[in-house]
Amino acid sequence: MLWQNKLLDRINHINLNHSGQKNEILRNTSTPKTLCYNKNNVGEIFVIAGDLYSYEDGGAMHNETSTAKTTLLTEGCIWKQLVAFAFPLFLGNLFQQLYNTADSLIVGNFLGSNALAAVSSSGNLIFLMVGFFQGISVGAGVVIARYYGAQKTEEVQKAVHTTVAFGLAAGIFLTVFGTILTSRILIWMGTPADVLPESTVYFRIYFLGSLSFVMYNVFVGILQSVGDSRHPLIYLIVSSAINIVLDLLFIAVLGFGVGAAALATILSQFISAFLCLCRLTRKSPEDYRVSIKSIRFDLPLLHEVISNGLPAGFQNSIIALANVVVQSNINKFGKMAVAGSGAYSKIEGFGFLPITCFAMALTTFISQNLGAKQYERAKKGARFGILCSVITAELVGVFIYFTIPTLIAAFNRTPEVIAYGTTHARTVTLFYFLLSFSHCIAGILRGAGKAAVPMLTMLCFWCIVRVSYITIILHFIPKIQMIFWAYPLTWSLSSIVFLLYFLKADWVHGFEK
Repeated sequence: MLWQNKLLDRINHINLNHSGQKNEILRNTSTPKTLCYNKNNVGEIFVIAGDLYSYEDGGAMHNETSTAKTTLLTEGCIWKQLVAFAFPLFLGNLFQQLYNTADSLIVGNFLGSNALAAVSSSGNLIFLMVGFFQGISVGAGVVIARYYGAQKTEEVQKAVHTTVAFGLAAGIFLTVFGTILTSRILIWMGTPADVLPESTVYFRIYFLGSLSFVMYNVFVGILQSVGDSRHPLIYLIVSSAINIVLDLLFIAVLGFGVGAAALATILSQFISAFLCLCRLTRKSPEDYRVSIKSIRFDLPLLHEVISNGLPAGFQNSIIALANVVVQSNINKFGKMAVAGSGAYSKIEGFGFLPITCFAMALTTFISQNLGAKQYERAKKGARFGILCSVITAELVGVFIYFTIPTLIAAFNRTPEVIAYGTTHARTVTLFYFLLSFSHCIAGILRGAGKAAVPMLTMLCFWCIVRVSYITIILHFIPKIQMIFWAYPLTWSLSSIVFLLYFLKADWVHGFEK
């Protein structure tokens, strides 16, 4: 169709809305800058004409080949928009979990219980080191999504390049300090002596590739904040397949040790980060396109990113620290307990998929809609997302409860390992609905600019209460089941507080206060 015909169609659409009502937001999906709020219809027509002409004329910023398929979550059917956005996130998280699980499956089957325990003991420590920076990335995504929803292109650009600059600095920092502190932290955690050498190797190699997973999370955060959850999924599928192939090649074929599993992971993550970078630099709209020469810190935007991200970063680090303490108590029960609990944690990662995907989707949905001042739409989306996540998470929990011995055996067939993993799972899985509720509310509040609320709530219950409970209860009842019960207990307490806040507080106006 000629651009003139498109212009006539758009003018007719405007005329239909001329009866004193506010003009509907008009967005050309191939021209992300075209959002017309003008009350003066003549002026609006000229804006549309200019954009459509540049589109048909093959302009560099608006041709179809350079435009990413993004989703403006402020329009359309709420449940369809949320599900359509959340489903690629679900698949993305699924393949991300394959990253983590492939190492354990291949290591456990080809290298034995010691190596499996080495990989398992590193999980909480890795999240402790990267959790803070991941939280900052979440804050950056909130800022980008809010400005994108409000169509403030200049601020979107500044936020994007500030986020990339922060990611580069964080990746270098983690590379240096992660490799230096490896041994000391593992010793402090009480890692069993016969597991310590292999744990140190795995952890140190993993952190040599810090820049890869930090930048991958930064790039994915940018794409998801503007509603593009499809391309990160594609890139993750590719890199997950590469990770599995490299794991099998290095360990099963070439006979390398546990460090090869970490090497396979960081190599595949470099590939996924590179693919995301190509998308952002070559094929994304001008609104959020990354220009290498523009990567720098914009101090006002950096302050805004950190203000939104610091609570989430601090929250991640504190919870991870608490889990490190929990892991150190599990370590006291020996390497079989470490291997069994670690195997369950990999399975648990799959159980958490509906939880994390809806929480992430809700953060973006809430940010965009509050940026566009669509308060009722934000509330309806929040209720729908919570309901879907809670129901799905509980169904997954029931499934894991009944199938857990078989699932653990896929990692290691040692009876003790299976027994420990089964005990852990059957203590916590029926309470997944509580975990889901807490994460969804936390995602909603972060999207609303209220990141301090989930930070304080989780700091209190998932850190202070959890560690205190374990310390006290093991003094009187020195059984590993008591450690596992710490999770349902603290999920219950946080859910109560989140429910009260969600119902009573004016969270929809968080950005305006």
